Amino acid sequence: MDRRRADCDFITASSPVTLYGEFTQGNNRKVRCSVHLTEKDLIVQRLSSAPVGRNKVVLSLRECVGCRAYREDDKADPSAYFAAYFYPLRKRRWIKCTPSRQRVEQCFRLAALQEPHANLEEAEKWARAVRERSARQQHLRDGVLLSSLPRPCRLMLFVNPQSGKGQALTLYDNHIRRMFNEAGVIHTLIITERQNHARERVRDAELSQWDALVIMSGDGLLHEVINGLLERPDWEEAIRTPLGILPSGSGNALAASVHYYSGVSQVTSEELLVSCGFLLCKGLVSHMDLVSLHLSSGDRLFSFLSLAWGFVADVDVESEKYRHAGAARFTVGTLVRLASLRIYKGKLAYLPASRGRSKDNVLQKGAAACCRNPASCLKPSSSPKQPSEDSCPNTCHSNNSLKLRRTEGKSAQSATKDLPGPPDTLLPPLDQPLPSDWVLVPEEDFVLMLAMYQSHLAEDLLAAPDAHLDDGVIHLFYVTAGISRNALLRLFLAMEKGTHLHTNCQHLVHVKVQALRLEPGTGKGIITVDGEVVEYGAIQAEVHGGLGRLISG
Repeated sequence: MDRRRADCDFITASSPVTLYGEFTQGNNRKVRCSVHLTEKDLIVQRLSSAPVGRNKVVLSLRECVGCRAYREDDKADPSAYFAAYFYPLRKRRWIKCTPSRQRVEQCFRLAALQEPHANLEEAEKWARAVRERSARQQHLRDGVLLSSLPRPCRLMLFVNPQSGKGQALTLYDNHIRRMFNEAGVIHTLIITERQNHARERVRDAELSQWDALVIMSGDGLLHEVINGLLERPDWEEAIRTPLGILPSGSGNALAASVHYYSGVSQVTSEELLVSCGFLLCKGLVSHMDLVSLHLSSGDRLFSFLSLAWGFVADVDVESEKYRHAGAARFTVGTLVRLASLRIYKGKLAYLPASRGRSKDNVLQKGAAACCRNPASCLKPSSSPKQPSEDSCPNTCHSNNSLKLRRTEGKSAQSATKDLPGPPDTLLPPLDQPLPSDWVLVPEEDFVLMLAMYQSHLAEDLLAAPDAHLDDGVIHLFYVTAGISRNALLRLFLAMEKGTHLHTNCQHLVHVKVQALRLEPGTGKGIITVDGEVVEYGAIQAEVHGGLGRLISG
């Protein structure tokens, strides 16, 4: 191309939407490149005598988080620049590993015109075109076009400096601050100082000032934020505020789930943080299921991840002493608990997902007038039941489950009367018997009970591989007494790849449900919700499909 020509032009012969220009590289003025901007890619070709393919770089606009135009401080230099920022999936050189997001910056110098403002206008035209075409890349999930955050967007970012290994602020400075600047994301940083700091802040905040609330911590801080939103008088509007997660804790289960839903290979640690930062900068918003839980004290809280009792809850809490080890604390805690395996007595009942929202079975009239102890009001069904279509192949005990007998009596009442948040239509009060279409697990000796609503229990534990952000179900797992230590260890090792449901373990049961009730036996024990300890006693849960919003990329 003639150097006297303007640096950029439109190619109209084959592709009327292609923008073309020739520029020098921003960091090396001796290297000149041709740049093509199509609807889907930025193509950079170094102009040299080398073969064409060798110096050609193709970057997908789907992997672009931002582009900006600027001038340097040297007033004598009329040049302007535009820089585009990409995070493509790449393998690191000389290392055998799964692909992860790697930062790529392409910066170009425009100096064809004598007037500085004219060069800047040209650079801004390119930067604007890159941003607009990147935003036009449609992202579908299950055939649905996802909504997106406005640009520029304003975030309130909560960082827990004590989470995980205590490196959250360092990780923010090393990765997130730069990514937000590249994406044009305006954010206010709030460093949490105590437990429930974030909960109190969002409960009283003027949310109209923010387009999203982002948490950089483990899963516990997001638990605070969600419950703070649902404690507000305007909870119906507040809970629609998009939430974002950036992992810097020990478990990082939701962050691992969001990464998993994006369809790429599993990564951990800082590579997971960069992946979640990329998805956050893309700004695509999905619906997310939330679960309402009722405690025996009468308190109600909301959960986005899990309810655990038995082995998993014990490991989560008892491994706190190994927090300095980061995610490895769970491995150490698992081995310690395996050495002295416990049996937990209790009663477990659930409402299968296939029966959940029918018109006639939601808190049916006259559904249950049994005594408080459901077992005394139950009998086996007269004929063997076929396994539910929602049960996985390991649901080997489902045929032995007991269906609550229908009895005449007073109508079941809602468990959420006078409580903030959405009403629970499937749960009677905890001191009332369950409706007749619930299933009571016949076993009363358990090793663990785990209710999951997202895919991951930790960043390296794929507990519910079939889960989705808004599938409207709880994935209920329980392991009955009698399993050996070796078999339980094999289950958790298989869970790292999500293959535990195919181990044919006779003690593992998995069923999809819409509600459940757990009544632990007498004595001490631990129950956790989203990894946080709650009071020990009877507890019940109901899923609210798509109640929340999550930035999922």
